[in-house]
Amino acid sequence: MLCCSSCDACRERKVKCDATETNSCSECSSRNVKCQFTKETNRRMSSIKQVQDLEKQMERVKRENTNLKRSLAERVGGEHMSIDAEVADQFPLRLPDLNSEPRKRQRMSTMYDYARARVNFRNVSKGLMKAPALYRPWPESAYFEPVQPSLPAKLTTDKFLHSYYSAFHIMAPILHWPSFQRDVDRLYRSEDIRQVPRTWLSMFFAILAVGCLFSSDPGLDRTLKAGELMELSKDLMDEWANDFVLDDVRGLFLIGVALYEMNLKSAAWKWLGKAIRCAQDLELHLELGARTRVDADMRRRVWWAVYIFDRTISLDIGRPFLIDDNDCDIVLPEPYDDHLLESEGPVLAHNPATPPLTQFMHAIINVVRSFSALRRAFVAGVIERPQLATFDSHFTACQGLFPPVFDTNNPETISPYVLSPLAHLLSARLHLHRHNLSPACPAEARIEAIEQCTSIAYETARLMERLSASPADSATTLLVTHVFRSTLFLLLTGYREQAITCLRVLKSVYEKRDISVSCGRYLSFFVHTLRAKHIEAAERLPRPPISSYPQQHASIDPRAIQEILLRDEELLLYVSADMQASAETAWIWAGVERDAPQPLPPSPRGIRSADKRTGLTPEERQDWGGWDALIDLVRVLGPVPVPAPAPSAIPSYGLAAAPHPTQTLPPIVMEPAAAPRSSGTGADSAKNSPTPGGAIPSSRSTERISIANII
Repeated sequence: MLCCSSCDACRERKVKCDATETNSCSECSSRNVKCQFTKETNRRMSSIKQVQDLEKQMERVKRENTNLKRSLAERVGGEHMSIDAEVADQFPLRLPDLNSEPRKRQRMSTMYDYARARVNFRNVSKGLMKAPALYRPWPESAYFEPVQPSLPAKLTTDKFLHSYYSAFHIMAPILHWPSFQRDVDRLYRSEDIRQVPRTWLSMFFAILAVGCLFSSDPGLDRTLKAGELMELSKDLMDEWANDFVLDDVRGLFLIGVALYEMNLKSAAWKWLGKAIRCAQDLELHLELGARTRVDADMRRRVWWAVYIFDRTISLDIGRPFLIDDNDCDIVLPEPYDDHLLESEGPVLAHNPATPPLTQFMHAIINVVRSFSALRRAFVAGVIERPQLATFDSHFTACQGLFPPVFDTNNPETISPYVLSPLAHLLSARLHLHRHNLSPACPAEARIEAIEQCTSIAYETARLMERLSASPADSATTLLVTHVFRSTLFLLLTGYREQAITCLRVLKSVYEKRDISVSCGRYLSFFVHTLRAKHIEAAERLPRPPISSYPQQHASIDPRAIQEILLRDEELLLYVSADMQASAETAWIWAGVERDAPQPLPPSPRGIRSADKRTGLTPEERQDWGGWDALIDLVRVLGPVPVPAPAPSAIPSYGLAAAPHPTQTLPPIVMEPAAAPRSSGTGADSAKNSPTPGGAIPSSRSTERISIANII
């Protein structure tokens, strides 16, 4: 490399100097003199060399940074990586492929026989460490000793198991139903709960609690009974246990589900954390195999159910995920209903014309596996269009995994019992586009977000119009919350009839889901505010006089009012609703110092108090006027600002009527022509389950509908 200045000799002779950093110039070499530079020149050369060295270091760091990002993107197997804008085009957002298995983790292997060492190790490591879950000795069953709760009546148990199966088991089949049936039948024949393991009994009461919440019992009786069953389940749990079985995870998970359905979401998140820790201690997140095929698949189903609940509730309440995708390599559950599985494999060949009930679990898994990338996208103030398109494409592919009846262009009616699984997809799509409502987004991005959210809300209303019966007994809290969010956007954008459809759905579940009271109160406030904003905007807009009638003025263009409403910061804040509950997405609290701590009113003990579950006093639960008054208020909001599409031609299920007739739960049964079960399923296993061999012996078991008619 040539120097940037001449040596002293070349400078005096005024000739070109070809000296380098290591060699003398040719002029000095030919004259056999020392090639030297003055101190000032040396100083210049030193500073130039430092700049050149820094430039080299910067280039090297950039190359290393790019290589690291590339290797990390490849290592996570398609997960979205947060990368700089300068390399965003090089590494576009990627989501997991549908039904793809998690990346397999390396397992230690050896050819040496450690049989003797294992015996010694098990002996000397007691109290010091645990072997991996697959190689631990099976814990001894801790039989029930402290208290003896009485079993519910058999008819009551049958009814709750029926509602549990119909509303929840089809989404989260964490039980091998034939085995569970046999255990329940043996318990009621012996009527001796001391013969039942404590962990199983705790799980049993948790199942009944969830089933009770989805039953047709009146609201007050249903909540009180569910609370009693949950407390029985909790009392049977060993808070100081150090060894766990699969029923421990199931019991903790189901109590979390019940709390979530009772609108105690933070409490549900806490119990979910317990379930996750027990599941990880059992290493359910790793594909380790099991003693039988059924055991292996039950491990997978329990883990993926916990995973789904972690993603769903954390995104819903704005909390961090408790499970890291990079820690998991367990495969997806087998695509068979649990009543087709026995130890040696499927008993019956799957009929392609009859979709399995548990297909919803696979569809939901594909939806929630994108939530990790979705949460990373929320870090940015605005989600750009390329990322939105990538997510929309993924969710469109997930839509194809659900039954064709959910297609918006399909005119068939929908059973309310299969609508709740779709709420995971609809809610995720709304979460995605709702993020761009924040003031950090450009105006055009916010308008586009409103349009996309309204489109999803309109699609939701169309689905509600096609329900074949009231969703009161099957609607989950997730579905109710999504319908509530959809109603806000339909009201804001002027789709009055579709908003009323959603309000009728919320009215139908009024006594079933505690969160519906708070939804109605919020919607009542929003409608009053929207009406006031509508009047205010109409008064501000000038109305030109009619030329032939000077004393009269032309009517105001509804589109002008709509444009004002869509840009109103206060309305956009209210329509964002629960976005303001998370410090990461909220903007209502920005720039405000923390309020002085206010003393909270004494909270009732237990979970059977409506004040505790709704967060409202008795006066607050009544001060908004009720659903009928709210629907009437929506009807008189004023002219529709935008031309709404024609309502669906499919008749509604008539939620407008005040008292709803008691709906018959469709029993979940296989086709009568199915082949007989294996000898492993005894006659005593078909008395309280909607599976082959007999329906649940309850007053609702007279009507039998095939799976093909349900889905």
